[in-house]
Amino acid sequence: MTETPRCPDPDGADAPQQRSGSAVQLFGVRLLVLLTLLAGVNYVAWRWLASLNWDAWWIAVPLVAAETYSLIDVLLFGMTVWRLKSRTTPAPAPADATVDVFITTYNEPLELVMTTALAAQKIRHPHSTWILDDGDRPALRQLAAASGLGYVTRSAEWSGMPRHAKAGNLNNALMQTEGEFLLILDADQIPEPDILDKTLGYFNNRKVALVQTPQYFSNVPADDPLGSQAPLFYGPIQQGKDGWNAAFFCGSNAILRREALMQLGLSGYVKETEKSIRRALSASRAAIRKARKASTGESLLIQHTLDEVEAATEEARRRLDAGDSLSEITYRARRRVDQAVQALVLADVSALQADLKEIAAMAPVEVGDAGVPVVTDDAVQRMAARDWSPLGAIESVQAVLDALSVERTDEAQPVMPLATISVTEDMATSMRMHAMGWQSVYHHEVLAYGLAPEDIGTMLTQRLRWAQGTIQVFLRENPLLQRGLKLGQRLMYFATMWTYLSGFAAVVYFAAPIIYLLFGILPVTSLSADFFLRFIPFMVVNQLLFAVAGRGIPTWRGQQYSLALFPTWIKACTTAARNVWFGHPLGFAVTPKDRQSGGPRWGLIRPQIAVSVVLFIASVVGIGRLVAGMSEPIGTLVNVFWVVFDLIVMSILVRAVLYRGYSAGGSGDDPDTSNETSTERALRGPEL
Repeated sequence: MTETPRCPDPDGADAPQQRSGSAVQLFGVRLLVLLTLLAGVNYVAWRWLASLNWDAWWIAVPLVAAETYSLIDVLLFGMTVWRLKSRTTPAPAPADATVDVFITTYNEPLELVMTTALAAQKIRHPHSTWILDDGDRPALRQLAAASGLGYVTRSAEWSGMPRHAKAGNLNNALMQTEGEFLLILDADQIPEPDILDKTLGYFNNRKVALVQTPQYFSNVPADDPLGSQAPLFYGPIQQGKDGWNAAFFCGSNAILRREALMQLGLSGYVKETEKSIRRALSASRAAIRKARKASTGESLLIQHTLDEVEAATEEARRRLDAGDSLSEITYRARRRVDQAVQALVLADVSALQADLKEIAAMAPVEVGDAGVPVVTDDAVQRMAARDWSPLGAIESVQAVLDALSVERTDEAQPVMPLATISVTEDMATSMRMHAMGWQSVYHHEVLAYGLAPEDIGTMLTQRLRWAQGTIQVFLRENPLLQRGLKLGQRLMYFATMWTYLSGFAAVVYFAAPIIYLLFGILPVTSLSADFFLRFIPFMVVNQLLFAVAGRGIPTWRGQQYSLALFPTWIKACTTAARNVWFGHPLGFAVTPKDRQSGGPRWGLIRPQIAVSVVLFIASVVGIGRLVAGMSEPIGTLVNVFWVVFDLIVMSILVRAVLYRGYSAGGSGDDPDTSNETSTERALRGPEL
C-alpha cells in the first residue's frame, strides 16, 4: 500500500486515501499464507523433534519456544489478512441522524482543545459538539460557551468514586447527552468537515455499532523515528479484522451507535450485579462456618437461626443459577434472614429480662465503708458468665447479606456503557459489542489528523499504556473464552493481545547468539543443510507475506520497535498481571501533546544499551574465537550476522533519543528548525 501524504483542501477532498486490495492481491496473500503455514510448521516441527541440543536445554528449549511463539504470531497475521476487506463508499447518511461529537480532554493546552473543537463545529452533517473536560477548567468552560460549544465535566455523583480515566469521562457524558450517534475524538485529532458524510451511511445497517477510521499524525517526518505512524495496523490488519467482523474501537476517530453502548451498559450492569451477588453468597459460607464455631455450646435457637441463614443463602444460589430475577433473589434472601434474626432478637430480649430479674433478686448491691453502694462479687461473677448478646454469633453473616443488593453503590453510575476494566477503554468495549452480536466497520480513509509524541519518553509512556490496557483485557476477559464471539473474532482479538508477549521472546533472541559467541554453546545440534533448507524458506515467505499484504507500505520501523521495545512489553505484561491478580495500581498518564524539555534521555533505554554492548562484545569475542580455531566458521558467521541484525534493530533507539521534534521542512533533528510546538502546529493546521 502506498501512502501519498498531501495537504488537504478546506473541504477535505484531498484527504489522503490508501488503495484497497484487489482480487489478484488477495489471491497472492492467501497463497503466501498457505506457504508460510507449510514452511513454518515444517521448520518448527523439525526444531522440536530433531534439532534440539539437549546438552544445553536451558537455552535450546527457550529458543525453540520463542520460535514457536513467532510462528503462531505470523500465522495469526496470516489469518487476519486472509479476509482483507475492501469496502465501497457507503450509502448517504440519513439526514435526520442526530450526532454528538465528543472531544475528550484532561490537561491538554486550551488552544489545542479549542482548535479541535472549532474544527469539529464545522463538520457539515448536523450535530452537537461537546468538550468533555475531565480537568474541570473554568477557562475552558468560558471558551466553550463563547464559541457556542457544549461543555461537560463530571457530575457530583463522581465525587469520591472511581473515575475510570477516559472511559469514565465518556460514560459521564453519555448520561448528559442524547445524540443517536457519537463521534469520539481525542483533543488533538482535527476532523475533516465531511467525516460524518463519509461514515454515517454504514449505520443504515441496523446491526452496525462502530465505524473506526485510521489515526494519522501530521507531525511525523517521513522517516518516522519514533514509529508513530502505524500503516500496517491502520491498513491490512484492520482491513483483515474487518473481514472477520472484528475491527475494533481504537479510542478516537470512531463513530459509535448510542443504542449499542447503552445496551452494553445495561448488560454490564446485570453481569456486575450478578457477580457481586455470587461473591456475597460465596462469602456467606465462610461467615456461617465462623458463626457456628463462635456459637459452640449456645442454645438450639442460635443453631436454628444459623440453619435458616444457610438455607436462605443456598436457596438464593439455586435461584441465581436458574436465572431468576436478581431483585427477587436478593429480596427473598434478605427477608428470610431478617425474619430469623428477629426471632432470635425476641428470644434474646426475653432471656435478658429473666436474667435481670434473677440478678435483682440476689440483692447485688451493698453499702461500702464510705457509704457508697457497690456490686457484690457474686453478682459480678454471674454477669460476667453470661453472653449478653448471642446475636454476635451471626454478625458477620448479616454483614455479608447486606452486600446482597442490586444497587452499585461503589460506582458513580450504575450503568457504564464503555468498559472500565482496563486503562484503555476501547478494545474491551468493542469486544463486548461483538459478543452481543453487533457489527463493526473499518473505513479505510484518513478523516482526522492528530499529533504523535515528539520525544522518546512520551512515546514510551504511550506504548506502555496501550500494552498494559491490552494485557488487562486479556487477563480479565480472555477473548478465547468469551461467550457470543465467533471463532474468527476470538482469534482476531487474541492476535492483538498475543503480540504484546513478544518482549519475552526478544530476550531469548538476544541471548542465543551471545551465548554461542562467548561460550561456543549452540542451541541446535548443528547448523547443517537441514537447518538452512527449512529456516530460509520460512523466513523468505514470511517477509513476502508482509510485503504483499502491505502492498508496499513501510513496515521496517514497526519491526524494529517490536523487538527494540522489549523492556516496555515485559513491563506491561508484569504490571498488568500484578494489577489484575493482586490489585496493584497502574495509574493513568495522559500523553503530552508537546515534546518534553531537556537533553537526550539515555536512561530511558538503559536495558537496550546494555544488551547492545553485550552483543557487540560477543561478536568481537566470537570473531576472536574463530581466528583462534576455537569455533566453527558457519556457526560464528551465522551468529555474527544475527548480532549485526539485532544491533541494526536497536539503532533506531539512538535516533529516537536524539530526536528533537518535528519541523515542517526537515527531520526534526535540527534544533534551529524545531522550536514550534505541537500546539502551534495544530493551530496552523496539518502540513502533510
